[in-house]
Amino acid sequence: MSKRIFACSLAVIGMATSLGMALADSAPQHVQSGTYKVEPGHTQVVFSLLHFGFTNYSGLFSGASGSLTLDSAHPAASKLTISVPVSSVQTTSDRLTEELKGADWLDAGKYPTATFVSTQVIPDGKGGASITGNFTLHGVTRPLTLQAHYVGSGVNPMDKAYTVGFQATGVIKRSEFGVKTYVPMVGDDVTLTLAGAFEKQN
Repeated sequence: MSKRIFACSLAVIGMATSLGMALADSAPQHVQSGTYKVEPGHTQVVFSLLHFGFTNYSGLFSGASGSLTLDSAHPAASKLTISVPVSSVQTTSDRLTEELKGADWLDAGKYPTATFVSTQVIPDGKGGASITGNFTLHGVTRPLTLQAHYVGSGVNPMDKAYTVGFQATGVIKRSEFGVKTYVPMVGDDVTLTLAGAFEKQN
């Protein structure tokens, strides 16, 4: 084997090893306990609702902030707080995006933030949990339960931060938060899906 081929082979092996090390740990019992903060660049809140009975239309919020306190030994003691700026709403229609920010819908100028603060965590023993808390939107606070499951954890190969990821889903009735425009033609039930990335602080 020539030196060039040998060097290329070592490079390929090294790259494969690095990629393997970068894969997140899928075992929830290995997650490090501690305090985490939201990593906003890779955290999204997606909403979906029925549009005139034709499609389930989706959009998203970004720029999230907040914290997660994880206790791997006692998962029920974990706590989650997350906020998103309402003005970050995005859809595939520029016109609709601007309408959603306005007074007839979310009124981002008057109610700039949507927030979830957990009050109870009930683990399912399989890396998931029911997370109940208070959800505030459009100046109204109501209880919301999120069904969450663990995605993975480990050291992010880009920024070297220990990171844990979860997916969580819940359903609200927007009319209960005072957002009633076009109900029932545009669905009242809104599915919220949080794709959350959290970086360990201590």
